[in-house]
Amino acid sequence: MKKTFIILLALGALITVSQAEMKCAAGKCGAAMKQASQSKTMNKPKKMLKLFQAVPKDKAVLLQKGKAKAFCPECGMTLPMFYKTNHAATVNGKIKQYCSIHCLAEEMLKGANPTDIKVVDVTTLKFIPVDKAFYVVGSHKKGTMTMVSKYAFGSKADAEAFAKANGGKITDFKGALDAAKAEFEKDSKMIAKKQAMMAKKGAMLYANKCQKTDKKFVSTAEAKAYVVSHKLCDGLNGKQLQAVGLYLHQK
Repeated sequence: MKKTFIILLALGALITVSQAEMKCAAGKCGAAMKQASQSKTMNKPKKMLKLFQAVPKDKAVLLQKGKAKAFCPECGMTLPMFYKTNHAATVNGKIKQYCSIHCLAEEMLKGANPTDIKVVDVTTLKFIPVDKAFYVVGSHKKGTMTMVSKYAFGSKADAEAFAKANGGKITDFKGALDAAKAEFEKDSKMIAKKQAMMAKKGAMLYANKCQKTDKKFVSTAEAKAYVVSHKLCDGLNGKQLQAVGLYLHQK
């Protein structure tokens, strides 16, 4: 009886293995399971990393006016996402707000003569005159439009505490602006590469998610404002909107 029972168990095991092989051809089960696992991972929503520069929209002060007021006039980036490095100035009688000192420097290098220049105080999130700001250049915190970060504070004590915790050197607006201009060419090459890649993604998103338009845009900011106000695209997040804006501006 014992031998018979063992034989029956063995036969059952063989039948189970045979059925498994019939259901799953050799080498295909593992691939199918792997594909299913990868598909699940791809469909899982990606968590957006919170940038140090970012603040909620209701905490960001927008000084410029118009439909594109939430976007940097130079690069088109969304201002609240990079608010802690925002600068503002009056150019030809019009207030402009930039995502960074890099974009302010770009305006200047084009020949503009901005006046009444302000910067966001990282501590209070309020705009202060740049001549009263203490900048920390080269901290470990990520920069905006540059590989060397530049953050401003209304208090020297706040700047010193930030530098002690995050590294960097304390300087004034002129020192920070000179650094931005010195790094401008190198930073611009880096930015151009990133923008070219994003514009390619923007072309694909535009083809699949957006209504078509023949309108020409003078800036990425204008393109983004048009996409939003005309509800041109379906369900874009902030990064995707930037990509579509870059594509529409460049095409």
